[in-house]
Amino acid sequence: MKKIIVQKFGGSSVANVECIKRVAKRVVEYKKKGFHVVVVVSALGGTTDELIELSNCITDNPSDREMDMLLSTGEQISVALLAMAIHSFGFEAISFTGAQVGIITDKSHTKARILEINTIRIKQELDSDRIVIVAGFQGVTLDQHITTLGRGGSDLTAVALAKQLKASECEIYTDVKGIYTTDPRIEPKAVKLDEITYDEMLEMASLGAQVMQARSIEVAKKFDVPIHVRSSFEKDTGTMIIREVKRMEDVVVRGITLNNQEAKVTVCDVPDKPGVAARLFKKLSFNGINVDMIVQNVSHTRRTDISFTVKKTDIPKTKNTLRKFAKSIDTGEVVYDLDIARISIVGVGMKSHHGVAADMFDSLAKNKINIEMISTSDISISCIISKKSANKAIRALHKKFQLINN
Repeated sequence: MKKIIVQKFGGSSVANVECIKRVAKRVVEYKKKGFHVVVVVSALGGTTDELIELSNCITDNPSDREMDMLLSTGEQISVALLAMAIHSFGFEAISFTGAQVGIITDKSHTKARILEINTIRIKQELDSDRIVIVAGFQGVTLDQHITTLGRGGSDLTAVALAKQLKASECEIYTDVKGIYTTDPRIEPKAVKLDEITYDEMLEMASLGAQVMQARSIEVAKKFDVPIHVRSSFEKDTGTMIIREVKRMEDVVVRGITLNNQEAKVTVCDVPDKPGVAARLFKKLSFNGINVDMIVQNVSHTRRTDISFTVKKTDIPKTKNTLRKFAKSIDTGEVVYDLDIARISIVGVGMKSHHGVAADMFDSLAKNKINIEMISTSDISISCIISKKSANKAIRALHKKFQLINN
């Protein structure tokens, strides 16, 4: 029985015709090795952003349902072109949308969750010796409404299919050689990791590392799906994401991430009494706004300031929500700061080492970088700082924690 391999190619891997032909050639090589190949493809590089810009030209508050209809078209272009490229090499291939292969989701437009996958159609095509190409990032509800899985959702499509098809491996192809200790475009001395744990990768992804979507790592961890992150432009071994890494607690900090896609919101002069904060965050949640870091100042005057972070893309909805809320409870002004960045250090070894936070804060202080907000978990520490200081902070922390050959 042939082994099944699931390969996912991101937007940068299929950015133009030459890239698509290169991907087709690599897929065909695996077919020649005797694998059943299922390929998940993102939209051509930049396409999703272009579609979002188009929607913004029409309205600054498009419905989530129509955004899903719009954005799902990007992947349909890339899967069809890749199928044509594979045909040109003399191999059989067939492309499908997420709906056509039975990726059933809930009704949460723009960030839908997969409920089930019916793999019958994929298996039929594999049995007919065809390469199956699936549009990533998308699915369909039980009542046939197109949905999308959130930014980076093609990773989730690939991991979920690998689990459902019992694939031998899930390969995630990108424009870098693997997972690095930090973004090599910011710190040239960043080191590629041979292995990283699900926990560390999940933390790094959720804190800003853009190599993989966090939700895809959650699924991989839950079902123990082995993931190989590698370059679509080279054939070298990349980074394996697995359950455990040898001597993983010996390395205090494994990686450093940067997220500059968040904004800080401060609601000033909030009445300091029970229930007000609950009402505030329930209102935001009801409107589909995910809140991350939260800081409430100590009150000495029965009034307080509450600061929190949200995605920049949620700022229009946040403004609409808080405009009404502020009036209803008589708060002061609401201040928005879009020029912030979140820097985070991540490592399983942080559980068993003390003084890590002090070292981080000391390094930032010595580089005259002010910290506005702090949050921690068992294996990470995050700081909100000025966006203009972000790259300097990354390089300083990479040097401080000596992330070389670990």
